[in-house]
Amino acid sequence: MRITETMLKAKVQYLNKITGNALDPYRKNAQGKLVSNIGNYHISFAYGGVSLEQMTNEQGGVRSVFSTGHISKRELFNRLCAYIQGIEEGRQTDPLYWNK
Repeated sequence: MRITETMLKAKVQYLNKITGNALDPYRKNAQGKLVSNIGNYHISFAYGGVSLEQMTNEQGGVRSVFSTGHISKRELFNRLCAYIQGIEEGRQTDPLYWNK
């Protein structure tokens, strides 16, 4: 099966939902300026590859979640699935998550 941009974006959308982060990377503030939604996960496209990034401040600073640089869509899809599964399993086994 071919991994598409749509499939990757759907996984990232789900990741943002389960982590309680904003679904969109940016929002307009009271002055009408775009600011970053801290914590938002999104995909970076460059160099013929993709990377999962997370917003770290309102000015648009990001961190590379997997620290791999830009990789193939399939590799990112597999890493996203594992990352999401780890979050979900952590919540099932850690009683502190049940209260959230």
